[in-house]
Amino acid sequence: MNWLLPYPLLSAALLGLWLLLNQTVSAGHVVLGSVLAVLASWAMAALRPEKAKIRHPGAILHLAGLVLIDILRSNIAVGWIILRSRKPGGHAGFLAIPLELRNRHGLAILSIIITSTPGTIWVSYDPAKGILLLHVLDLVDEAAWTRLIKDRYERRLMEIFE
Repeated sequence: MNWLLPYPLLSAALLGLWLLLNQTVSAGHVVLGSVLAVLASWAMAALRPEKAKIRHPGAILHLAGLVLIDILRSNIAVGWIILRSRKPGGHAGFLAIPLELRNRHGLAILSIIITSTPGTIWVSYDPAKGILLLHVLDLVDEAAWTRLIKDRYERRLMEIFE
């Protein structure tokens, strides 16, 4: 059954959306929507070569809480930077961080965390060297940023995915 519907929730949601957009539940639309939903599910399966293996699901909630707190703190910090037109000594800059994390799902989550946090952005990642290039709006202490990324996020993502 898994070969027929690799993503059953996606297929059901697409079928439901198809029927809502067409404002009908006629047999023809149900059949056509079902075919399109199954094809989309197969296309999604082809795009995703491996499924994520989550080792410690409880750590996800802890990480999500930390990310929410960090996003709130960053919003406040960026707001202060904008309001006071930057204090002397504060400057934007690039930072290279060596990562031990190699799991593609963990790296994707890390990129989402970093980019969704105001004041930071994921610039690039070199998979051969494991180096993350990060841009920080107020780069004062490079060592503190490296510790933050490695201890707060990378360690927990490795616990979840590796």
